[in-house]
Formats: sequence, C-alpha cells, structure tokens
Amino acid sequence: MPRGRVVAFDEQRGVGTVRAESGGEHFFHCTAIADGSRTIEVGAAVCFDVVAGHRGEWEATRVEPVGGGPASPVR
Repeated sequence: MPRGRVVAFDEQRGVGTVRAESGGEHFFHCTAIADGSRTIEVGAAVCFDVVAGHRGEWEATRVEPVGGGPASPVR
C-alpha cells in the first residue's frame, strides 16, 4: 500500500489529491476516505491503494490517515 500526503482537498466538491512518496499524484473522491468521515486535512500523512478510475486515470482509494498529522506544505 503506497504512502504519501494529501496535497489538496476541496471540501465543497469533495475531491482531493494525494502525492505518493514515490512522486506520483492521484485524484481521490471523499467517498474513498477509509474512515467514512468524507473530509481530510491537507498535509495529512496517508496510505492508500491505486485503482483505475472513472476519468480514465489512476485514482487513490481507501485513503487512510497513518498518524503524524498535518505537516509543513508539500512543495
């Protein structure tokens, strides 16, 4: 399961982006947040799975915070 950080999350639209430690970025929908909360902090350390998405691109799913809380912004 890849690890990374949430680099963007729009609560109104319910969509965000995670950046994997390996460098790739993946879109995710709030329904992909594993704890069911439908919201997540930008900068949160997470683990996630990658699946083929509806937009024809790879998407993050089962996005799960792994502790460490929000960090300084990812550049």
